[in-house]
Amino acid sequence: MAELSIERIDVFQVDLPYSGGVYKLSGGREYRSFDATIVRMTTQKGIEGWGESTPFGATYIAAHALGVRSGIAEIAPKLIGLDPRRVDRINDAMDAALIGHEHAKTALDVACWDIFGKSVGLPVCELLGGRTDVNMPVISSIYMGEPEDMRKRVAEHRAQGYIGHSVKIGGEPATDAARIAAALADKKPGEFFIVDANGGLTVETALRMLRLLPHGLDFVLEAPCATWRECVSLRRRTDVPIIFDELALSDASIIQLVADDAAEGIGLKISKNGGLTRGRRHRDIALAAGYTVSVQETAGSDIAFAAIVHLGQTVPEKNLRCVLESRDIVALKTADGPFDVKEGRVMAPTLPGLGITPRLDVLGEPVASYF
Repeated sequence: MAELSIERIDVFQVDLPYSGGVYKLSGGREYRSFDATIVRMTTQKGIEGWGESTPFGATYIAAHALGVRSGIAEIAPKLIGLDPRRVDRINDAMDAALIGHEHAKTALDVACWDIFGKSVGLPVCELLGGRTDVNMPVISSIYMGEPEDMRKRVAEHRAQGYIGHSVKIGGEPATDAARIAAALADKKPGEFFIVDANGGLTVETALRMLRLLPHGLDFVLEAPCATWRECVSLRRRTDVPIIFDELALSDASIIQLVADDAAEGIGLKISKNGGLTRGRRHRDIALAAGYTVSVQETAGSDIAFAAIVHLGQTVPEKNLRCVLESRDIVALKTADGPFDVKEGRVMAPTLPGLGITPRLDVLGEPVASYF
């Protein structure tokens, strides 16, 4: 393999306004914009790789945008001179420079994969294990609100071709039951629903809510409770399929998930796990367990969506629940590329690397550079 080394790393900061005004989660959490960190990694041969890490505010998981950029400041100088195609060795170097803080490593890791693909003339999905021929369903993100308003927003996404919907809950049991019933009221054949509490329920409120639902509603329950013990306790008391998300953070947690028979699947969010290198490993553990996998992000623009699509394109159809259309929730376009969603589905492009061209006029000048 011809020599290739990282010569420079530039960091950009972009505010991504929420496209719907105010995004509401359980526990009174509200978000009006998302602070994106975008990285440009350049090799000594002039090959550029791009990556993005956009936490969902500072109250979703233990991650925040200032931490992303502070983490990159610790890590980036240690990567200068290394071969970006040796992605596991890059991750070793990042772990040696900074323990944890996976959200800070994500943009750097994804940029390495972009360079890797461009250097060999292959799309990232081929390097992650090879593309499937699946035309992947994208899923909407329906923030928590009044039941009929949520029903209306599901209908609006349905009209755009979406066949999957992530419906947010996490309040009083009767109101949450009404939210679910309303969101699923017009469910069409072939549609699927993820009901996501983002850890906002207790075992008691979850059980009360489930008892209040009309019989026969078809959905999976994602991240119902804040702690591992509560989620496992709830799983032992209900036949509703459960998906782990916020608690599926690392190799060890996903292995423990399998060992405890705690769920039917995972929401694999790339930045939560530290990038595509770890995302590939978590995909493989989940597939070995027979899990359903949703490939998503905490938040993000076009560059984050490209990474989602490439990883999702490697998941077998029987295991792939959906990919998140992260661009749907932000009102700013940061890059261009052939990632068109048609009739609610998307496929990875055949261009080398991620297949995106960043909009430099949108990104502006770097806020930090390392060389």
